[in-house]
Amino acid sequence: MPHPHPIRDIAQQAGVSEATVDRVLHGRPGVRAGTAAQVRQAISDLDRQRSQLRLSGRRFMLDLVMETPRRFSDLTRAALEAELPTLRPAVFRARYQTRESWEPGEVIAALDGIARRGSHGVILKAPDTPDVAAAIGRLSARRIPVITVVTDIPQSTRLAYVGMDNRAAGATAAHLMEQWAGGTPGVLLVVTSGRLFRGEEERETGFRAAVRRTDPGRRIVGIEDTGGLDGACRREVGAVLAREPDIAGVYSPGGGNRGIVAAFDDAGRTYRAYIGHDLADSNREMLLAGRISALLHHDLRADMRGAAHAVMAFHDAIDGPHRPRPSPIQIVVPPNLAGVDDRL
Repeated sequence: MPHPHPIRDIAQQAGVSEATVDRVLHGRPGVRAGTAAQVRQAISDLDRQRSQLRLSGRRFMLDLVMETPRRFSDLTRAALEAELPTLRPAVFRARYQTRESWEPGEVIAALDGIARRGSHGVILKAPDTPDVAAAIGRLSARRIPVITVVTDIPQSTRLAYVGMDNRAAGATAAHLMEQWAGGTPGVLLVVTSGRLFRGEEERETGFRAAVRRTDPGRRIVGIEDTGGLDGACRREVGAVLAREPDIAGVYSPGGGNRGIVAAFDDAGRTYRAYIGHDLADSNREMLLAGRISALLHHDLRADMRGAAHAVMAFHDAIDGPHRPRPSPIQIVVPPNLAGVDDRL
């Protein structure tokens, strides 16, 4: 009966003497069948608990690096800090570098700085560019795993991606749009932060593909590179409203929803459906006020937990490899808002 555990640990787990364990392990007579079963069960239990034993006293440093509107980085930071205590007996600390927008080269400098200082893992939301992929490669070369969150950088050495299936999210938004705005005239407006963020690009792609299948005659107008910021969204949407007489619905895969809604108010216009993402406070308020029809949400705490598990498995602290699954897509409307665990 091969096993990696000291006889003393097996005896303590089984509640029998070390001599009894020795007889069972070597197949000697004089042990009741029930006692032998206890010993075998103890070994099985210790096998399952081996990861916890390895974790005892382990300390990990995580770096969260994000280019995203403040409201979303705040949500992500709160989700991570709420999840870290649940990972005991391992002890995690986190450092943060989050900005609404990085100047060219700054995110690369931030990642290279982490490579020099050292870290047990990086949770990253950044544009999908060759320079960012190369910086991830330099981190990987120093055995610092990178886990992308919300938006992926697949042509890199990143260890894993955590977040929802973004194409499926876009298709879900199209399905909801059809329920509320189908059969009525008007174009559909899609507002994204920028095409360098693969997650939003995939959401838009999923949305457009689903609309083409269900409503092939429907025209879609896109606005890009707003940074997800309210001021930019307000200006860009205002310009579209000046030339488009009827907009049936709005899909916002990223942020800037206050600015988008304000542009419609500025023009004295409305829409029949508005689909957004994430439960930031401003989005909750607009959902309850009827300005947003539905929000597509995913459990950020589960994402952060999956990222931490991937880091622990990479460093052989738990059995691995660990590859997080895509987060389930939750459709949030006013009647079920109170039941969604968005406050962590």
